[in-house]
Amino acid sequence: MNPIPIQTIHLFPVLDQLLIELLRSLSPDDWNKPTVAKLWTVKDIAAHLLHGNVRTISSKQSFTGDTPPVINSYQDLVNFLNEENMVWVKAMKQVSPDLLIQLLETTGQQFADELVSLDPYASARFSVAWAGEEQSANWFHIAREYTEKWHHQQQIRDAVNKPGIMHRELFYPCLATFMYAMPHSYRNVQAPETTLIEIIIQSEIGGNWYLQKGTEGWNFVAESDKPADCKVSINPDIAWKLFTRAITPETGIQNSILEGDTKLGQKIFNTLAVMA
Repeated sequence: MNPIPIQTIHLFPVLDQLLIELLRSLSPDDWNKPTVAKLWTVKDIAAHLLHGNVRTISSKQSFTGDTPPVINSYQDLVNFLNEENMVWVKAMKQVSPDLLIQLLETTGQQFADELVSLDPYASARFSVAWAGEEQSANWFHIAREYTEKWHHQQQIRDAVNKPGIMHRELFYPCLATFMYAMPHSYRNVQAPETTLIEIIIQSEIGGNWYLQKGTEGWNFVAESDKPADCKVSINPDIAWKLFTRAITPETGIQNSILEGDTKLGQKIFNTLAVMA
């Protein structure tokens, strides 16, 4: 059996412990600070993280709440999830920060245990839609859940000026998962076969990815001797904000380096690795 492409399951307890330590360090004013998540405060994001835990634990117990509406398109799914998130976050405004921390601590381990129980190669209950998949393996579903926990915690850290979780052990698996959105993002981009785009996420916590046009579309390939037709170099802090729509594509381009066929590389800045 092939190795799991992106190993994340062992990182959930690490990330959760860092989250609890972070939340316990916040002042009363910190909880109300705005974040890059548009309408959400620090407390709202913490509540959203709890929502993810509760939803997964309840789903494992065969409880899904109200019957969801008929989903006929990607936008229908986005609208449904946005509505669910809004209702939860609004309700959690009645919950104190201290109780919120307790609930996160209690449910975090249960959430991780549910993921551990999954066969990583079996089909996930929910596909990773932002990667264009109608069916996903559990390992990819788990990695997607990891990106959710990583980027929402980073949003809180960004808002309260606390040291981030921008080190290779925790950042690189998140980034590598985000990259799975890229072939889907480029699906309608026309180019000659073998056209090669090199994507560079700067510094030792980042890496290099090579996206190439083949007979059946765009896919990542191993490093090639062929010179890239376009190179795009992005700062790690810009990268996570870009792929989670915390900044605009225009801001991403202005703060990055594009070489070669720059028009070809601009599509990277419209890539999303969240449901939005």
